[in-house]
Amino acid sequence: MNRYRTLFFDLDHTLWDFEANSYATLDYIYRSFELDKSGIVDFEAFYQVYKAHNERLWDRYRKGFIKREELKWKRMWLALLDFKIANEKLAREMAAVFIELLPRQQQLFPHTIEVLDYCKAKSYDLSLITNGFEDTQWKKLETTGLSAYFSHVITSEKSNSVKPEPGIFEYALNLTNSNADQALMIGDNLDVDIAGAMGAGIDQVYFNPGKQDHEHKPTFEIACLRELLEIL
Repeated sequence: MNRYRTLFFDLDHTLWDFEANSYATLDYIYRSFELDKSGIVDFEAFYQVYKAHNERLWDRYRKGFIKREELKWKRMWLALLDFKIANEKLAREMAAVFIELLPRQQQLFPHTIEVLDYCKAKSYDLSLITNGFEDTQWKKLETTGLSAYFSHVITSEKSNSVKPEPGIFEYALNLTNSNADQALMIGDNLDVDIAGAMGAGIDQVYFNPGKQDHEHKPTFEIACLRELLEIL
């Protein structure tokens, strides 16, 4: 008999397709701000530069080196600087539009709804553990209809901790009245979701759609969300 009762899902890159949604939002920003007229003639180049800065700043945010507001606008500012555009006002305007439009995107990973429907039908207690910003994550959930599936949404702001720190997982276990040995964490990030859950004594499912090589040893590994049904 399956011993899992509580399922903790990550949101971005696991259920909500952050890459596809971010790409669409940045493409809109590129066109609406006419960045080609400012010298950024290749959207793909701009997207890759932004993506690199975003990932680096998110890492600094998780480690406590920068604050939320700095992360939000500085990724745009640094991307513009790489194209020799030193315009802080433009960077802040672009950041505001990005934050407003990104949560409205609705691209989910294949089988997301099917898997969540199955889990609810089997009476699993579903919650989210996310490092994303509280207001932004709730907008994503409401826009996609995912909010109806989850009993709790545990964010870094609400728990006063960030993955992979043990505090956010302990907060989640207490909030859901769950035991670590009856919980399962499903996420895409080895260093954040998988290592964090492992440190809290929670079994893990590493969602690895790109089938990237790695040296970690998660409890389970899947390349498609539907494979989760075989585990449950």
